Amino acid sequence: MKTILVTGGAGFIGSNFIHYLLGNYSEYKVINLDLLTYAGNLENLKDLAHHGNYLFIQGDISSSALLEAIFKANPIDYVVNFAAETHVDRSIREPEIFVRTNVLGTANLLNVARKYWVNRDDSYGGNKFIQISTDEVYGSLSAKGFFTEDTPYNPRSPYSASKAGADLLAQSFYATYGFPVVITRCGNNYGPYQFPEKLIPLMINNALQKKPLPVYGDGLQIRDWLYVEDHCAAITLVLQKGKVGTVYNIGGRNEQTNLQVVKTIINYLQKHVDPLITVDLIKHVADRKGHDRRYGIDPTKIQTELGWSAQTPFHIGIEKTIRWYLEHQEWLANVTSGEYQSYYQKIYGRLEQ
Repeated sequence: MKTILVTGGAGFIGSNFIHYLLGNYSEYKVINLDLLTYAGNLENLKDLAHHGNYLFIQGDISSSALLEAIFKANPIDYVVNFAAETHVDRSIREPEIFVRTNVLGTANLLNVARKYWVNRDDSYGGNKFIQISTDEVYGSLSAKGFFTEDTPYNPRSPYSASKAGADLLAQSFYATYGFPVVITRCGNNYGPYQFPEKLIPLMINNALQKKPLPVYGDGLQIRDWLYVEDHCAAITLVLQKGKVGTVYNIGGRNEQTNLQVVKTIINYLQKHVDPLITVDLIKHVADRKGHDRRYGIDPTKIQTELGWSAQTPFHIGIEKTIRWYLEHQEWLANVTSGEYQSYYQKIYGRLEQ
């Protein structure tokens, strides 16, 4: 039995990863450490509450005392670090929060793991630390070309800068200490349990309520969309077979403009839910500061070395995602109450006037 410390496991990708891992493998025990900020939700994992190989701990990766207690009490073999503030809009408003969690928190997690894993000969046995990163650290692409693992850093928001900082710290631990780090950088994830500040669940939620669908600028920004289950499969392969000290880009080869995504959601809901949900709900708003025009990932390395490729075409994944939200409207209502409403009014409230 191998023990995996998953940080940020109550969030969108983290909770999907835990479901994927425990649903497909019996040889792993998962300890989920999550602070349960606004986007962390234990409802995402309620079906695992009594699973014999699952343990939840509420806490902050910035707490050295807590991390040391976890490592002392448990034989941690692997760390998969999802813990992060992730929304670009929030980072523009409160950049210091992103530095605190994404940079300082990651540094703390790296340091404690190293302390408990290092042997007298400065080797680390079979341990592995997976740092979950993002293609946003690369900045913006032109109309042609793709991000590779060797593309230089060019972060253009406080969020992406904080993730780039975490990547560099992780790489420095490998270079300085031989610490067994692997970094993954993914495209835009979508699927179940995503907090509705992100594009797809935001549009689904607003459309169901006949509220305006806010689209930044002309809506022609291009993203490489990756169904979250495909991402979880890739991370699992990296955990099992990935080479330490390296980076793997994880992309879905599913480039879509934001406007295409929004119209796909409208078309599905108009056909299957309510004919009054139409493109008239789209409201173009002032573009976000520093908004990158295009992301596109070349996943050749992970395909060649580990045999992974995305299995879910966008037209299938988006329908699965929409159906999940339609079937879990109570979940959607619960996560869009309270603090979410306050935040939404700050960003989009003028649309309701």
